[in-house]
Amino acid sequence: MPVVGISHSAKGYCLISVLETMKTYSAEEGLTEEAVVTKLRICRYHHLYLHSSLRNNSSGTSRWGEFGEGGLLWGECSGKSFEWFDGSPIEELLCKVREIYGLDEKTNFRNVTVSLEGRPQPLYLGTATQIGVIPTEGIPSLLKIVLPSNCGGLPSMYIRDLLLNPPSFDVASAVQEACRLMGSITCSIPEFTCIPPAKLVKLLESKEANHIEFCRIKNVLNEIMLMSRNAELSAILNKLLVPASVVTGLKVEADILVNECSFISQRISEVISLGVESDQAITSFEYIPKEFFNDMESSWKGRVKRIHAEEEFGNVDIAAEALSTAVIEDFMPIISRVKSVISSNGVPKGEICYAKEHEAVWFKGKRFIPNVWANTSGEQQIKQLKPAIDSKGRKVGEEWFTTIKVENALTRYHEACDNAKNKVLELLRGLSSELQDKINILVFCSTLLIIAKALFGHVSEARRRGWMLPTISPLSKHCVVEESSSEMDLLGLFPYWLDINQGNAILNDVHMHSLFVLTGPNGGGKSSMLRSVCAASLLGICGLMVPAASAVIPHFDSIMLHMKAYDSPADGKSSFQIEMSEIRSLVCRATARSLVLIDEICRGTETAKGACIAGSIIERFDNVGCLGIISTHLHGIFDLPLSLSNTDFKAMGTEVIDGCIHPTWRLKDGICRESLAFQTARREGMADLIIRRAEELYMAMSTNNKQTASVVHNEPANASSSANGLVEKPDSLRNGLELPAGAFGLLQKEVKSIVTMICKKKLLDLYNKRSISQLVEVVCVAVGTREQPPPSTVGRSSIYVIIRSDNKLYVGQTDDLVGRLHTHRSKEGMQNATILYVVVPGKSIACQLETLLINQLPLKGFKLVNKADGKHRNFGISLISGEAIAAH
Repeated sequence: MPVVGISHSAKGYCLISVLETMKTYSAEEGLTEEAVVTKLRICRYHHLYLHSSLRNNSSGTSRWGEFGEGGLLWGECSGKSFEWFDGSPIEELLCKVREIYGLDEKTNFRNVTVSLEGRPQPLYLGTATQIGVIPTEGIPSLLKIVLPSNCGGLPSMYIRDLLLNPPSFDVASAVQEACRLMGSITCSIPEFTCIPPAKLVKLLESKEANHIEFCRIKNVLNEIMLMSRNAELSAILNKLLVPASVVTGLKVEADILVNECSFISQRISEVISLGVESDQAITSFEYIPKEFFNDMESSWKGRVKRIHAEEEFGNVDIAAEALSTAVIEDFMPIISRVKSVISSNGVPKGEICYAKEHEAVWFKGKRFIPNVWANTSGEQQIKQLKPAIDSKGRKVGEEWFTTIKVENALTRYHEACDNAKNKVLELLRGLSSELQDKINILVFCSTLLIIAKALFGHVSEARRRGWMLPTISPLSKHCVVEESSSEMDLLGLFPYWLDINQGNAILNDVHMHSLFVLTGPNGGGKSSMLRSVCAASLLGICGLMVPAASAVIPHFDSIMLHMKAYDSPADGKSSFQIEMSEIRSLVCRATARSLVLIDEICRGTETAKGACIAGSIIERFDNVGCLGIISTHLHGIFDLPLSLSNTDFKAMGTEVIDGCIHPTWRLKDGICRESLAFQTARREGMADLIIRRAEELYMAMSTNNKQTASVVHNEPANASSSANGLVEKPDSLRNGLELPAGAFGLLQKEVKSIVTMICKKKLLDLYNKRSISQLVEVVCVAVGTREQPPPSTVGRSSIYVIIRSDNKLYVGQTDDLVGRLHTHRSKEGMQNATILYVVVPGKSIACQLETLLINQLPLKGFKLVNKADGKHRNFGISLISGEAIAAH
């Protein structure tokens, strides 16, 4: 966790974050108060320091937080533990960090600050909470929707930080192009091993990395190299270099990255045992309990290659054999005697046991001492026995015995094990020291894979939900009002929390070239429209997929959403005070390149003056020339003499059904003065007596004021057609996948060949019978160990064949290949199974091919574990004879 410091200057607020483990710091200057509070809200920090510059805010008071600016930050910090500091903010905070962690005064910290120039403003707290980037009760979490449920942890944190701190246009374009490539690849993809970079640095610096961590590091490096060797994945790798550079503050070229990964991976392979060596089996002797050797050796065997500790390992083998000899010579004659002697004192007992607590092998017995010594077999060994004692010299028990020879052998064995263990630790620490010189490459690789996993997960989930990649249009940073002709088009937009595949989403086309003043009834979808536009715009400028059929989104310099305000008794502020404070920030920050979204403006005060304040604010935004939506129930705004040139009036439509007005949740031109307030109150259980009286009062007021309510009825003629065909179908799989030579064994190649041939013949037969409209090319793709299917398989039917470790096959079909493979691999013994799959046109075809393969593969000599599934009814039955397959 970082040490965080906050200061204030003429540029705005500055948040300084220092990571002791990484020896890095960043200083984000020019932040708004809202942006700083947002970052504090999501940041877990070790220490918080507030600079003395915060004591004197723009209001001129020295009592921080009493008036005006600083109150929001004070409210966030007042309940937390923090310390004040003076002097140069960066230098003084670095000194504080050196003191906290006991570092040398000369310890250097690398500046990884990402310039805010060309980047949109960080997300405001209100915006982040109202679309669920920061978890908020009652608000659909955008963060949980953009990723699949099994993609949490580090990938989720990356997406969260990306949304909270939208990137520059160049970075967003790189992210978007990576997502575009991810959605079209046909090859399998790595598992993407995710290691926290800070943890990686800490383990290597403290030399505490064990062989498991080194194996994980090697997996990271190997996955980078795997991506570089595949034409499709290599293009993605090159695009991911850009966002990885932003996150790490390091710039690494692709060829240098791959070369360094190869070198480090080879070095780890030279030292670390990868579990395939046969020369490090746990020692085993017939008469010594296996658990003893397992406990003594499992903590260090199989960690490093034996060649680096041959002498120490050899000494353990010699000592273990000597211990076995001592046990056989001193204990076995006694055991043989016990088995053959019947005593008048009862049945004698004796056995060789492992005393786990004392890490010793001793003889445990009773009633084995003869009543009369007759120099028979075993008597001499019995005379050599002595009570077993623990490490403190205390007698262990009445039944535990040992001999001098066994104790000496035990001591030598323990010493040999200790020497071997120390040698292994020495080698691991040496490798940690060696890799410290490559720490930047390792951090970069780890970060890149975290980003890759996050984006692959996002693309898979977004495709499943029917989202699409937008077109991002750049905006010049020198843009002024007269030059601003930027427009935003969101076609087939739907709320991000709804799944279009379930058919419960209303699609809207939003053509925004100006400011919208939005009216509509209660429950008509105004707030949902604002959240939907905000989420789509934010996702778009971050390079991610959006909940729309197509979209053109300007790269805004800020996206600001204000929803309903609540009072704050602790600060002595009413809801209207808080609303005015938050909208003040929006007014001050809005430019011609901003997107401003305000829901139910000035709702917290009386309607006449509220309408006037709202009208003035609308005029201000109109003059700025920004895009945005301001929703309101203050219909008095439309009677004001407003001076507007960049504002359109929009409404959420209504329609009349059986004499009653109902919302359509569709956006159209015009003004809607109907609030449906009475219907809403009645629907929520308000007593009819109260509703009827309210209607009487409303009619009396309308008569007295001589006002007639006008209602805009929106019932588009093309409503039914607009709800169909807007979700673009997934791209077809590309052909010609080239698999690296030697990637599969002979069995895999044979299965792949037969599966491809059977599927081709069946699909050709169906095409000739006009059962399918077009002949589909069969592409059989392999997914190896530690790989997974690409996002292009999401939502598409496929048949698959799992090749198990026992060379038996399992044939299946699914519409969720990623989920089905995860289920199979979660079973014992299936973690390293290889899968072959073919994407086919529809579930019916998949079912037919599944049955066909189950029936035909055994005829070629393959063993199936689910052969009985070939008897399914209503599946397609093979028309291809075994002779035909053989002839092929």
